[in-house]
Amino acid sequence: MYESFYGLRDKPFRLRPDPSFFFGSKGHKRAMSYLEYGLSQGEGFIIITGEVGAGKTTLVRKLLGKINPMQIVSAHIVNTHLDPDNTLRMVAAAFGLPAENASKAALLTQLEQFFLHCEQKGIRALLVVDEAQNLSPTTLEELRMLSNFQSGERSLLQTFLLGQPEFRITLHSEAMLQLRQRVIATYHLGPMDEEETITYIQHRLRTVGWENDPAFDAAAYSVIHAYSGGIPRKINSLCDRLLLMGYLEELRAFGGEHVQDVIRDIQEEFEQPLSDASAQTDAELRSLERQFADDALEELQQRVGKLENATASILKILRDITSHTSRYPVQESKS
Repeated sequence: MYESFYGLRDKPFRLRPDPSFFFGSKGHKRAMSYLEYGLSQGEGFIIITGEVGAGKTTLVRKLLGKINPMQIVSAHIVNTHLDPDNTLRMVAAAFGLPAENASKAALLTQLEQFFLHCEQKGIRALLVVDEAQNLSPTTLEELRMLSNFQSGERSLLQTFLLGQPEFRITLHSEAMLQLRQRVIATYHLGPMDEEETITYIQHRLRTVGWENDPAFDAAAYSVIHAYSGGIPRKINSLCDRLLLMGYLEELRAFGGEHVQDVIRDIQEEFEQPLSDASAQTDAELRSLERQFADDALEELQQRVGKLENATASILKILRDITSHTSRYPVQESKS
């Protein structure tokens, strides 16, 4: 829609992971180095963690795109809400093996034979597991057991685990000691700073033929970074909406106020509306609050009235004492 208006060859801010748009921030370059090092070792586990939308999957797909399929055969699993047996079925299916209705013993036998066949042809097997934070300890243990497949001194399978930050908590639990001993490298992929965010936006735009139309001023970049926190997926989502608004309103330049307008639209869209029941409850609560305030005010007024009456009584007594003293002065005694 907005691509032709701005003379772009394609959408620059798609949400799906796309290695053709890979941007090598400092963090992504370092994470790639860890992956490449781990891959060169040919065994064990490589673990990459990061926030949702940090670019973990894009990173791995970029790496896999550089791998010679005649040297490494890879399988990628993204559905991790599975028990151990079904996880084995997913692994087998990802490598192209028949897995439906197979017993656990049959699955393990098939996988071992497949890995041995690959090894005999000089091909290594690589398993990539996304959303690893959803894996239970028993499922992780099942994956660790797959790393026991060997031919002589050589491991038959290497595994990459990609997960959100909470996966590190699971990894450092006592039950994961044996898995940790198989970890070759681990890296946490953090957010981009403001300067990298600017370069990231321009990189994605230039990838599809951008020539500064539309233009972004410094305030626009600053607001984008503040809202997104430097997370690529949040940047993509916001910038896609921004370009759509620019197309609808025929804008050729964006300032901070334009980005703020889009952010307000997004926030309003994702505000959870009150149901009839909750709206009624909310009204009842407001009514109770008003009643409580009225009661509290009435009680306070009564206390103030009593205090005023007590003060008046004390003042009357003091006046009576003063008057009595003036009429009957105290006589000084003579020694």
